[in-house]
Amino acid sequence: MKAIRITSYLALALASSFALHVLAQPPKNPPHRPQHPPHPHSPPPSGMKPLFGDALPGLTKAQMAIFLDGKDDFEDAETEVSGLGPIFNRSSCATCHNAPATGGAGPINVTRFGRMENGVFNPLATLGGSLQQEMEINSVLHEVVPPEANVVAHRNSTPLFGLGLIEAIPDQEILRNVRRTPLDGVLGKVSKVADASTGKTLIGRFGWKAQQATLLSFAGDAYLNEMGITSRLFPVENAPNGNAQLLAQYDTVVDPEDVVDPATGRGDIDRVADFMRFLGAPPRLPPTHSAAAGRSVFQNTGCAVCHVPLMITGPNKVAALNQQEVWLFSDLLLHDMGSLGDGIAQGTADVRDMRTAPLWGLRASAPYLHDGRAQSVDEAIKAHDGEAKASKDRYLKLNKQQVQQLIDFLMSI
Repeated sequence: MKAIRITSYLALALASSFALHVLAQPPKNPPHRPQHPPHPHSPPPSGMKPLFGDALPGLTKAQMAIFLDGKDDFEDAETEVSGLGPIFNRSSCATCHNAPATGGAGPINVTRFGRMENGVFNPLATLGGSLQQEMEINSVLHEVVPPEANVVAHRNSTPLFGLGLIEAIPDQEILRNVRRTPLDGVLGKVSKVADASTGKTLIGRFGWKAQQATLLSFAGDAYLNEMGITSRLFPVENAPNGNAQLLAQYDTVVDPEDVVDPATGRGDIDRVADFMRFLGAPPRLPPTHSAAAGRSVFQNTGCAVCHVPLMITGPNKVAALNQQEVWLFSDLLLHDMGSLGDGIAQGTADVRDMRTAPLWGLRASAPYLHDGRAQSVDEAIKAHDGEAKASKDRYLKLNKQQVQQLIDFLMSI
């Protein structure tokens, strides 16, 4: 997090604005954020074996410095004086995204809730839904799942490796994966997102419901909903279970708390977005004979219909993102997953719709499925339903050797 230098003119303007309200409510404090020294690091020597958490290969020295700068912010713990809360889930990004390295997955679940009535999902927004913040700066703010909720779901932290490559995939590339006629009952649809960072309607690709389209919006949403840090994109705090009076009493830091540095035009959400953008893809392992055979099993069972192995990024001013192969094993579409849906409607994703999870780096992202219910890949495949049922049924007919070959393949990608 960076200490922001606010000009005397801006400070005077803020002071004048707050003076108008000083008799009505106590003044709020400006956010105080720690400062890091600049990074002098150079890119690692070429030819080194890539590891989880490495930067994208081919970054310039300047881009590597931006990556490391953003990593600092990603790992920093927020405090009450920097704007944490007043309700939140964790105090830093890295708390939930750290396995097997910074930016990875994590076993921490968050809770979503809502009410399904007459086939219509209500997120109970006026009662603090659909995301429950389970931590608070004062115990009187503690959120609970309201009794009106008849749907409660849990979501696991997703790995962030290679997200810059996924962001750089053109919308048209994703649209090619939408099927006009079903294959094995598989259709798939895009998630249409009103993107906060661009003001445009874009194809969503991040999150369990593909509810975010750009990394900047993804970062801003996480800062608000997971840490309670407001920003220029998401300037309104969450009220504990919708209680605006409690929020006004305990929200003591000036919003937006992520203040943009006037010298650079960037805030914490920009730096964290750049960290994710330049975070390398999961490293692949050299295939064993069993894993090589498992690739054919993967194709023959129909897994590749949704878990599309390869997409290509478009033209990009960043060479490391320009027209690159992205071995993500996902079509980035929403699919009706039947009983495997989480019961939460979000954006254009219905209650049974889930984004096809990218399979790259699978060996480092257990537990599996959106709620972490599956401790093994075998359990995860057997839980597939809806549009994935035909592939699951073929999997159930495999012999032990074929099952092992498939798992060995999945653990190598």
